[in-house]
Amino acid sequence: MNSSDWSSLFFQIFWIIFFIMILTGANQRIQMKLWSLDVRNKLRVMRRYIDEDNKRIENYLRNLGVENPQFLIRRLANYFIIEPVSIEPTDIIKRLDHLIRNEETSVRKIVSQYLPNIGEYERSLVETSLVILGVLEQVYKIVQHYLIVSEKENNWILLMQLVLVMPQILKYVEIYHNALDPFLTGKPIGDTIGPYIAFKFIENSDVVSQKVIEDTCVLETRFENRRLFIIKAKGPGSNVGKPGKVLADLIENLKGNVDLVITVDAALKLESERVGEIAEGIGAAIGDPGPEKIAIERATSKYNIPLKAIVVKIGLEDAITTMKKEVYEACERAYEYIRRVILETTPPNSTVILAGIGNTIGVS
Repeated sequence: MNSSDWSSLFFQIFWIIFFIMILTGANQRIQMKLWSLDVRNKLRVMRRYIDEDNKRIENYLRNLGVENPQFLIRRLANYFIIEPVSIEPTDIIKRLDHLIRNEETSVRKIVSQYLPNIGEYERSLVETSLVILGVLEQVYKIVQHYLIVSEKENNWILLMQLVLVMPQILKYVEIYHNALDPFLTGKPIGDTIGPYIAFKFIENSDVVSQKVIEDTCVLETRFENRRLFIIKAKGPGSNVGKPGKVLADLIENLKGNVDLVITVDAALKLESERVGEIAEGIGAAIGDPGPEKIAIERATSKYNIPLKAIVVKIGLEDAITTMKKEVYEACERAYEYIRRVILETTPPNSTVILAGIGNTIGVS
């Protein structure tokens, strides 16, 4: 046989094998096997991150005096909250607020039982670190669940969808993995933008009085011939406070005699936007499940008080990892921006409320 005959035979055999694979579905099974291997490889990377974080938290708890840290880790890493019934919306905000407060109180009591001799600062770092580990564990379990289901039911469409989203999921897991460091060491993060700007106003104002309500600081100051109330979570631990409820109660105490309310917070940017862009709008800038945000909206609408929102755009990685230089510089610009808004929007002797929303870790 000459070379052309061999080539013809080879192509005939190839097409026969190709059609047999299509008719029997062998090609699909091979593709599913390759997809499964790809997902499992990424799951192993996720598992390595989780095990590393688990070990770091375990060592941190041992240094704080916990004899059996794994029991505490497993207990709180798997802690969950069941959302209230939404088909009947009556009092849904009140019920949701009750559940959120219940969860916070329960977690705090559990940590206090195992670490009775630590202060609020260390306790807050432990709580947040365990929350991060819980998020990673939950993501891992969900991905593993869909992988097992797709393999068990031979569902190649489900497996293909999982393969397509795995790079994005792994990226989020890496971000949360890197976020553990600031929460174990008490460093400011990107989400600290709101509290930090509030702290800048405290530094540059004459403080008249201050008090702490539900882990939330309220300071009355004099700023540029104006009565300025500043609200932020109590620091420097990992804490977000209750800014909505505290702000609403403050407005009631002032009998609605408020000329302007400004909420300042970090906001997730679009991929086309630069880190540190400042945007101004109307409404309550607060990433809250509902109770805190609606408290601000109800109080300001009741007395027809202008409600402004100032946000600094950052990415998810910037939000929950150690504050970067460009984010810090954006905070400085945002301070000047808000200062200008107050001066341009309100006359002297006005009453203004500024709420710095976000996690106040690293900001006293």
